[in-house]
Amino acid sequence: MTRPETFTQDSLGWVPWVEPVEREDLTAEQDAALLDDFRRASPYFRLLARDPHALRTRTLTDQDIFFNTEGGAGRAERELAATATSRTNGCIYCASVHSAAATRESGRHDDVQRLLDEGVGAELGSEAWNAIAEAADVLTHLPLDFGPAQIERLRAAGLSDAEIVDVINGAAFFNWANRLMLSLGEPEVPARKKSRS
Repeated sequence: MTRPETFTQDSLGWVPWVEPVEREDLTAEQDAALLDDFRRASPYFRLLARDPHALRTRTLTDQDIFFNTEGGAGRAERELAATATSRTNGCIYCASVHSAAATRESGRHDDVQRLLDEGVGAELGSEAWNAIAEAADVLTHLPLDFGPAQIERLRAAGLSDAEIVDVINGAAFFNWANRLMLSLGEPEVPARKKSRS
């Protein structure tokens, strides 16, 4: 196994420490909880399928936070909050997924990469992004430290209350999701990338 040495926007693999359910062994309930072929192919989601009710609830929450963008923060800002949280938690796999999405949604590759390289204190090119990264970092380190100072900074940077709630939801969800993923396995550099090195 080749473990990634740095945070990256490149796609990574993930290797579980506990055997996931094999695709051919999925019960009807487990298969339904996976929701789509992407999750059926993923060892992470097939591992979570051991508790199909929790997996389905987790996935629907994830989809609502990141894809229900009417009236709140845009996808780029939600993905930025998840990236900052994952960077703070040291979850290289989740940081790779959400940093790539933040870049795809915003076109701001260099700002996103700076967050990965330097951490949440990096200058991200706008006060709104700096405030989002800081809010996610504070929520990740110790949620009880999150309060009026972070809310006021987000408001001063131009975020509405609905956008602030979306940033908080993205960071809070990924604080939990990172810790779950970090406790069940580890990232790896896919074989196709190892052969190019």
